[in-house]
Amino acid sequence: MLPKGANLQKIHNGKKTYAVTPHLPAGFVKPDMLRKYADVAERYGGILKLTSAQRIMITALKAEDIENVWADLGMEPAMGFANCVRSIKICPGIAFCKRGKQDSVKLGLELDKRWHKKEMPSRMKFGVAGCANSCSEIYIKDIGVMGTDDGWDVYVGGSAGSHPRLAEKLIEGLQYDEVLQIVDIIVEYYQQYADIERVGQFIDRIGFKKFKADVLARFYQGVSVTSEPEVPQSKDSDKIAPIAGGLTEGTLVIGDRIAQDSIIADIVRIYPQTVPVFRSFGMGCLGCPSSAGEPVSRAAEIHGSDLADLLAALNAVI
Repeated sequence: MLPKGANLQKIHNGKKTYAVTPHLPAGFVKPDMLRKYADVAERYGGILKLTSAQRIMITALKAEDIENVWADLGMEPAMGFANCVRSIKICPGIAFCKRGKQDSVKLGLELDKRWHKKEMPSRMKFGVAGCANSCSEIYIKDIGVMGTDDGWDVYVGGSAGSHPRLAEKLIEGLQYDEVLQIVDIIVEYYQQYADIERVGQFIDRIGFKKFKADVLARFYQGVSVTSEPEVPQSKDSDKIAPIAGGLTEGTLVIGDRIAQDSIIADIVRIYPQTVPVFRSFGMGCLGCPSSAGEPVSRAAEIHGSDLADLLAALNAVI
């Protein structure tokens, strides 16, 4: 089992090292906190690393030191578990940047307060940019918001990784409160209908036209506007039913035992009750295309888990 609040970073010659990543909203950190980071890392033989999510990770830690590291830091972990809102990346905006068009810090911190670490069908990332330079990489975020002279444009469905996907523009020219409202709608719609899949995968499955129609219909019903949305709400016959996903054709069927060569996506599709078991072994990224396409044996190897124990736990719940 993973030490609480830690990620397995490496296994070398049978020895495991771990990392902790405290939450730093918008990446802002005061000098005294930087000193604390350095002191704690030095005390426990750790190494500091800047992450792509605007955080500071302490890595190369031993399992037995994790609890004391958190106590000495006095901070909260950046993630509760894998399938949640993992980060809200925020550019400096008008608060600190001469190119900023909108206050990305204010908006980003509010989104962080509302949604950070909230449970989702899969991992989810936000980006908030104060101008078109998109320093917070909104085009590869599940939800991206970009400031313009006229307000905010909202993008959906972006991701990087092994299956990159550029986000698509959902709506433009919104004001601050309208952005908060439509983000709430997007997230709730995703929570309601998505399987274990990123927002972009969900959109690809149901179609961007339908996603946009349904989200905007909910949005325009809730705000005062002078015109109807350009895209009408989809018909009742087009309503979505959550379906089990999966990245392979699959050979596993109900009744089969789970074996070392069983593919994770197939297991989760046929036996969704195994999701908590995978999570308990530190395998939370079940919506990630790379991990979902792996066999159980490879997942156990990467995460340093005993294959026999993992298979026994999985088969015990089917």
